[in-house]
Amino acid sequence: MSYKILSLKWRPISFDQIAGQDHITQTLINAISSNRLAQAFLFSGPRGVGKTTTARVLASTINNIEDYTKCLDIIELDGASNRGIDEIREIRESVKFAPSMGKYKVYIIDEAHMLTEQAFNALLKTLEEPPKYIIFILATTDPQKMPQTILSRTQRYDFIRIPVNVIRDRLKYILDEEQIKYKENAIELISKKADGSMRDALSILDQVIAYSDELISIDSIRSAIGLINEEDIYELMLNIVNKNLEDTSLKFNEIIDSGISANNFMDDICSFLNDCMLIKI
Repeated sequence: MSYKILSLKWRPISFDQIAGQDHITQTLINAISSNRLAQAFLFSGPRGVGKTTTARVLASTINNIEDYTKCLDIIELDGASNRGIDEIREIRESVKFAPSMGKYKVYIIDEAHMLTEQAFNALLKTLEEPPKYIIFILATTDPQKMPQTILSRTQRYDFIRIPVNVIRDRLKYILDEEQIKYKENAIELISKKADGSMRDALSILDQVIAYSDELISIDSIRSAIGLINEEDIYELMLNIVNKNLEDTSLKFNEIIDSGISANNFMDDICSFLNDCMLIKI
């Protein structure tokens, strides 16, 4: 059997499994139970925080199914590759037909901001007067790029970056279930490095698991994804504070020559300075 990456294996299939977005999941649960469900939603927020996953869970829940991939009434489109007017016209034609399996026919359009102006115009009429059995869920990382006419016809839910402690607890749960040993500070580092994205956290964890032998540690994380040692950061910052330009230049070149990417270098420096300020406070 082929290996299934963690972000797919542990993808939530119910509202209670969606981490860090309680303000959204509880609202949707209440809307379903009180039969006050909107017909057009806009899920906006940073990447990897659960927008598309929540859309799939919502579609599965209202149609009372376990596997959304086996339901012909749940249609998922990628706005980046299906962005033209022809694709939207096909949707306009298909909404005329009632759902074949469930109660609702649900259209999930990911990266909706990538649709063309003509495609948005074609979609507008359907959003204004959709049949009772139709629900649209638009997911986007850039809602500001979408026309106001579309935004005004959707019920908007803003997803937030997932807190570090929520990511940490989820990673620990997964590792315990997978029976993989780890150190607490290593999981804390991954949680911070993910920058609020559960998908990024699981991707990093997958990479570190592949690199590590038996134990996930700080050293294995730094080696696997190319992070700077704290000792090197401290030495670099100390040289800067002491205005030792020669040693600063030597240490900087040493770090970059070791293979550390410029992005990781800047992220680690910013994280180090932030920790210093918190300690000072």
